[in-house]
Amino acid sequence: MAERSQTAPEAGNDTGNEDAIGGNVNKYIVLPNGYSGQPKKGHLTFDACFESACRSIFSCQRQEGNLGRVEQVSDFEYDLFIRPDTCNPRFRVWFNFTVENVKELQRVIFNIVNFSKTKSLYRDGMAPMVKSTSRPKWQRLPPKNVYYYRCPDHRKNYVMSFAFCFDREDDIYQFAYCYPYTYTRFQHYLDSLQKKNMDYFFREQLGQSVQQRQLDLLTITSPENLREGSEKKVIFITGRVHPGETPSSFVCQGIIDFLVSQHPIARVLREHLVFKIAPMLNPDGVYLGNYRCSLMGFDLNRHWLDPSPWAHPTLHGVKQLIIKMYNDPKTSLEFYIDIHAHSTMMNGFMYGNIFEDEERFQRQSIFPKLLCQNAEDFSYTSTSFNRDAVKAGTGRRFLGGLLDHSSYCYTLEVSFYSYIIGGTTAAVPYTEEAYMKLGRNVARTFLDYYRLNSLVEKIAVPMPRLRSKEERRLGWEHPSCLRAEQPLEVLGIPMCSGKALNEHLGNDIQWHLDCGSSTLPLGLISCSPSSSASWNDMAMSNSILLPDHSFH
Repeated sequence: MAERSQTAPEAGNDTGNEDAIGGNVNKYIVLPNGYSGQPKKGHLTFDACFESACRSIFSCQRQEGNLGRVEQVSDFEYDLFIRPDTCNPRFRVWFNFTVENVKELQRVIFNIVNFSKTKSLYRDGMAPMVKSTSRPKWQRLPPKNVYYYRCPDHRKNYVMSFAFCFDREDDIYQFAYCYPYTYTRFQHYLDSLQKKNMDYFFREQLGQSVQQRQLDLLTITSPENLREGSEKKVIFITGRVHPGETPSSFVCQGIIDFLVSQHPIARVLREHLVFKIAPMLNPDGVYLGNYRCSLMGFDLNRHWLDPSPWAHPTLHGVKQLIIKMYNDPKTSLEFYIDIHAHSTMMNGFMYGNIFEDEERFQRQSIFPKLLCQNAEDFSYTSTSFNRDAVKAGTGRRFLGGLLDHSSYCYTLEVSFYSYIIGGTTAAVPYTEEAYMKLGRNVARTFLDYYRLNSLVEKIAVPMPRLRSKEERRLGWEHPSCLRAEQPLEVLGIPMCSGKALNEHLGNDIQWHLDCGSSTLPLGLISCSPSSSASWNDMAMSNSILLPDHSFH
């Protein structure tokens, strides 16, 4: 194996010291050892400083880039080092970078060599995401081209290697750990909702981050519920406290999309409940490309007990609002749900709290059980209730101890990779739409819950006998309380049939940004007979990528 010697100037010269990685590579050109002269096609250029300039190929979006160092191992192999979170070298999981100046049919192996975790969904078939200039829709690499193993050449750390074939010389290729959801995309999404001037959607700035990015708070409810002196039942939802957990944003957007839609269930929920949503608690960390921490290196989800107004301003602002609502006799804070993504488990699932009161403990299990009925990707068997001391500073644990017996606090986790449908063993990889579908299912499960709680037992909800064509197109599923085989008077008052639902459904739901369609899959390694002999000789064998001793 060739000596690992090529290092990005931004990262420092000590290739064995991960602490030397101080920033992202910026248009870093990898030149072969001993080469002098101008870069040629095939001398790969790596970049993860997306925030430094507007890049037209990716719609001028500021992305959470992360790549700290590049070392060339051979003509076709590169070691890549994740940049640790700012002010905290412990966390190295998220990556997001671009590669350009490629040659057509240039084959490479990229080794991500400094993960901070040993357990990973890469052991279970997960693969990195890729898109390119001409194919701007994210795709997963073929799992057969991805290897996760313990490597003796990197102090026995775990390494994820993947093989890739660049097929278009003029394209810029982008690779990421999971589907990115950027701070800029989030702001554009909220701007688009605000322009609709919906009288049940309110956006305000609850505070600012350390770097003066805004902490957005959304309120979704009928205007009547916000009148002075009216009693309010509040559902509080937060997301993206860990910035690299991008599925959290897709799930959160699915919740918002459903609640602002004209779906009859959404209308009922708005009439009876107040939804408070802070979709991005850590905007600095998202913008900077961190995996878990804020700008100052804090894991915000361990500081709920005593957040500082200057070190943890977004967390401090949310906590103060929740305490204010808790102390308001006209407000009942019914649910708190904090949305995360999980790097080692499949499916969606929840964490809840343990209470001495057995009845309260039993009632806490109702919502996840109902969600399990509505969402095929949600696993109740993976849901657990605990009071682990390590999680004492989390939102779920802190608020579970603060709020009274009528409030329920959960952490909603969703896999970075896939879900397994009950009765099967095959993993179904998540897509952006599948994450958002889970969010929609979370939103409408509140109707099931409050139907049991008698809040909406006499509310007429239009119920279709069969799903409409429009609903099938959008991928909606009916919640358990509105299935076609149940009588139309299931909620206590005669309901209208499917026609009414069709009238309510329309194109007014703000779906996620359309990335366009892909014409050809990226990264296919199989080559035609005209491919170069050197690649065919290499054959992608495990003996080249993974020596036998790597597995020990």
